[in-house]
Amino acid sequence: MKAIEFNHVGKQYRLGLVSTGTFKNDLSRWWAMTVLGKEDPFLKIGDTNIRSTKGESEFVWALKDINFSVEQGDVVGIIGKNGAGKSTLLKLLSRVTAPTVGEINVCGRIASLLEVGTGFHPEMTGRENIYMNGAIMGMTKAEITRKLDEIVDFSGCERYIDTPVKRYSSGMKVRLGFAVAAHLEPEILVVDEVLAVGDAEFQKKAIGKMQDVSKGQGRTVLFVSHNMAAVRSLCKSGVVLKDGQLNYQGTADEAVEHYLKVYADDNSELPLEQIPRTDRVNGLLRFLDISFLNENNEVISPHCGKFLRIRLKIKAEQGAERCSISINVNNIFGDPIMNFPSLVTLDEFKLTPGIYFADLDIPKLPLTVGTYRLTLWCNAKNPFVNVNCGDCIRNVVKLNVEDDDFFCSGRKIASHLLGKVVLCDHSWSVRLSNHKRQ
Repeated sequence: MKAIEFNHVGKQYRLGLVSTGTFKNDLSRWWAMTVLGKEDPFLKIGDTNIRSTKGESEFVWALKDINFSVEQGDVVGIIGKNGAGKSTLLKLLSRVTAPTVGEINVCGRIASLLEVGTGFHPEMTGRENIYMNGAIMGMTKAEITRKLDEIVDFSGCERYIDTPVKRYSSGMKVRLGFAVAAHLEPEILVVDEVLAVGDAEFQKKAIGKMQDVSKGQGRTVLFVSHNMAAVRSLCKSGVVLKDGQLNYQGTADEAVEHYLKVYADDNSELPLEQIPRTDRVNGLLRFLDISFLNENNEVISPHCGKFLRIRLKIKAEQGAERCSISINVNNIFGDPIMNFPSLVTLDEFKLTPGIYFADLDIPKLPLTVGTYRLTLWCNAKNPFVNVNCGDCIRNVVKLNVEDDDFFCSGRKIASHLLGKVVLCDHSWSVRLSNHKRQ
């Protein structure tokens, strides 16, 4: 049974303005869309939603021609870059705003966790805000009273529950807001990035609660997150949005793999210095280039079990102190499987303005044949900057490892392990036990 159906759904916005420009046209739009249930009569041809480019039109499609359905009891991860249309999709589903074209069919009640803690009154206590927030979300007073102890316990704010919320930290507010929303009993739960905030303990508890809701109670869940591990852990299926359009639909693992591949492929042909940074960096250092070399500094294709030198070309824009470099090797899902921090073997170092080469030598590459992604990170401090991260590029650089005889035994690694394990030199021995039977 279909819980949600998106039929040719699109949402168009006019950049810089919120109206048609005249009261008459605004009234005509309201009458056509709200009363008659027709499309916006002032709909214009607009650009695709690519936020990094200027575009030619003042109209932009935040979402365009979205078609997919969600089965009852399914848990769907919605993934994509910032500005891809994920939050807009959930707002349309939650009826925060209406689609410009198309229709959304929903079977069941919807509870939305789009802005956790929205509606909290700073002068009211946590307990009072639980009742008010619960009422806003559709819970009766009796239902809130029945679940109050459970909500307070889940939030971890019991000591401060009778303290005005204005004295709460931002993390405590999120905890309390999620605790209220998590104890709703809707057929469909819509969740937008609630796991991006809060400490590790809260995130673990929140993921556990969402697993209970989806698996134990059989509710339909739409979950937006940039945490690929959480998407793979929680979701059965996945949807990838790109520039406001449906780019891929499949299982959660397939969707995550596709998203990371598309993101990396979009930037893999660019020099390192031109790749868009997704992390906040201070700019003291900048990755310019990367190369894979042998002992003689000749460019090679990395082989399983062979020597590999990864050379980074780095520019120091200005003087930087307490510098360090790290390379993470990640699998196709973006999960780190190996880490090479310079801080452990080299200690921190100081750089003056200029161009530098940093070499990471791996005597015997322990990766099986396959394609991996590298995360490049460097730390740099300066008395005039507050951010310690000098530069960071995540999951873009490809490391293609070719097969070879790692153990020098004349045998290759079993095919079902390729791309999935890290190898290590070892030896086995089997001998007859001298233990006598009783």
